[in-house]
Amino acid sequence: MRFSAQEITDYAAFAERLADAARGETLPRFRSGVKIVDKGAKSPERLFDPVTDADREAERVQRTLIEKAYPGHGVLGEEFGEAKGEGANAGKWRWVLDPVDGTRAFMCGVASWATLIALEYDGAPVLGVIDQPFTDERWIAYGGETYFKRGADSVAAKTSALADISKARLSTTDPLASGYFTDDEAAAFARVAKASRVARYSLDAYAYGLLAVGELDLVIEASLKRHDYAALIPVIEGAGGIVTNWRGEAPGSDERGELIAAASPELHAAALALLNA
Repeated sequence: MRFSAQEITDYAAFAERLADAARGETLPRFRSGVKIVDKGAKSPERLFDPVTDADREAERVQRTLIEKAYPGHGVLGEEFGEAKGEGANAGKWRWVLDPVDGTRAFMCGVASWATLIALEYDGAPVLGVIDQPFTDERWIAYGGETYFKRGADSVAAKTSALADISKARLSTTDPLASGYFTDDEAAAFARVAKASRVARYSLDAYAYGLLAVGELDLVIEASLKRHDYAALIPVIEGAGGIVTNWRGEAPGSDERGELIAAASPELHAAALALLNA
């Protein structure tokens, strides 16, 4: 990769500016009776796909900052799609934004939603942010390390490194086939849940932050898009974990948006074996 340590450090500081700017739009709207629009109402599947002004305005302000600071960078966001960068570096750098990951949680007043920010170089995420404004928690990963911040405190984030699946604390957003899983995926997840010690649901991207600080050991999902997972990869890997699809390949290698994040290679291997049994 042809960029310096100082360059990625500067981008990390800018990513925190983006997270702060998003907070200015999301926090005032949280638990305030925000208006909800169903983006999925006109889709063939008619699946409920909520969006709020918090989603849209947070991404809008982030895009404005990026366009002013780095006009040569591309942007991919959940709400406003993709914009190509300009100039000699067009196509090299791209910001990937999910202003409110967990809009269902947001609309229910549950503080498991998060703002996700990734920076990709040649298509690979090299920086990731998970930001939970209401609890004032932030995970930021770059240079192969992940840092957990709460208020003025900052510590290195490390996974539990758990290897024994019978002791694993597992999470997914929705374990049912009526949610994000197909029937086969739901059955596969159930095998892992049965082998694990405990399973907790509906944590959205917040679950990956908990995995990065050793409070969860496994997160398994499907139906994810690039903006849902790009920021998660550096955060988990920088904390010592491993992230792949359900076949052990790079995230995004399959058409189903399947993802497994694990605290250790051993736990990852055990979960993959059960998913593919």
